[in-house]
This record gives sequence, C-alpha cells and structure tokens, in this order.
Amino acid sequence: MTLNKPSQGRLRFLPRWEDATVTTFPQQAAGGQRPASGRPVRRSDAVVDDMVESIVSGALPVGSLLAREASLCASYDVSRTVVREAVKALEEKGLVTAYQGVGTVVSSQDAWNQLDPIVLSAIVRHDEQYHVLDQLIAVRSAMESHMVGEAARRATAKDIRELEELMTELDSLVSQPHLMDDVDVAFHQRIMLVSGNTLGRAIVRTVHAEARRSMRYLGHSSVADRKLTNSQHRAVLDAIVQGDADSASALMAAHIGNAWERRRPSKRGRRTS
Repeated sequence: MTLNKPSQGRLRFLPRWEDATVTTFPQQAAGGQRPASGRPVRRSDAVVDDMVESIVSGALPVGSLLAREASLCASYDVSRTVVREAVKALEEKGLVTAYQGVGTVVSSQDAWNQLDPIVLSAIVRHDEQYHVLDQLIAVRSAMESHMVGEAARRATAKDIRELEELMTELDSLVSQPHLMDDVDVAFHQRIMLVSGNTLGRAIVRTVHAEARRSMRYLGHSSVADRKLTNSQHRAVLDAIVQGDADSASALMAAHIGNAWERRRPSKRGRRTS
C-alpha cells in the first residue's frame, strides 16, 4: 500500500471548492459507536483516533472536505465541543487544514506530523508494502550508528559496567524472546543515553515504540537468530569498551540492517499486524 499519495484529490487539482468530496459517517445510535470499530465514543480523543484511522487508510482521501460540524456530532453522537476539539487535534497533527468559508480539508501526506504517536501508529498499521518500516530502519540505523560512535567516545567505567550487565542479561534470555526484546530495547536506549544526544534518543524511541506494536516489524525470531543478535550486540559493546567510535558506528549500522533483513515479513512470508 502506498499511503495517500497526492492524486486528483489534492486541492490544487480541484477547479472549484464545491467539487471537493464531502465525507460523512453513518448515523450512530444514542449509545455512540465508533464507525470503524463499534466501540463507544464519548471523548474527543476517541473521535480523533477514528478519524486518524480513516485519513491514513484513505477512507477519507486527500483533498476531501470533512462533513460539517452538525453532521459529525450526529455521526459520533457527541457534542459540538467534542467535535471541535477533535478537529483542532487533527489540525495540530497536520492531517487537515481549515479554510474560512470553505471547510476543513484533508491534507496531503507530506503535511502530516509522522512523529505524532497516533499518526505514526496508524501509518505503520497500514504499511502493507513495508515502505515506512524500511524508512524507519534507515532512520534508526543512521541515528543510532552516529550515537553509538559518540557513546564510544564518552562512555565511563560506570556506563560500561551497566552495558555489560545488560549484555549478560541478554545472553541469559535467548530462549525467552518477549523478555529479551525488552532488554534489547533497554540496551540500545542505554547506549543512546551515554551518547548525550537527547533529541536523537527521543526520536528513535518514538518511532521504535510504534513499530514494535506491529508483528510485521517484530517477526518471529528463532533461538539461532537471537544468539546472532547477541553476538552483534557484543561486538558493538566491545568497540565501545575499546573507545573505537568508527567500528562501533559501522557495527551498529550493520546490526540494525541485518536484524531487519532476517525478520522482514516480505522475506519470510506476509503476516498481519
């Protein structure tokens, strides 16, 4: 799936505003049901969640007009205040733009805040061709390989001791993948913390947290896979201990790329999120 590429729906291709598609939702019962999931809607964040899903999935195409406020209130069985809060939140996420005298229009994907956790989660969920997951790996590789180089230059004896403890724990958990995954994340996070790059660490943590919600990202690794992963972790740690920034960077980039290639669903058969 290619996520909402610019198409005829983009505003610059609309000869008149009134030619834009107005998207409405089915009338909801008094109990308030989410159009997509059937779960009750009572708050603006639940409305936002549903509308983000509709936009990212393409059910609300780029360039379309949201239904009017009264129609959205009836559709979701919520107040005008809730709808206004929801639409404002969508604007803040870059998903829609309000035009005076026209209405609220679904924005093109290049305007979306793709680091927003709700938006990113929906994007990953609909990344059927794994383009976004591949990009995420490229971002992780570039940022973490740079940060591990900094960590190799800055690591103290205490830092190395803590990384050694995490490495020992990783080795002890090769037969327990769910526990090992959490320690794996902690190992990478500790290296990034040592690097001193707080912004880079926050970006990687955000994108990685949402990716890890998808089985297409996590895959199903074997014990042999996990042992290989740990041997790569050990090589990275050894380079940090030696203060070899260049080797640490190269080894981290290779580790992240190799681990993804081994578990990438398109290589091992398609799986659902």
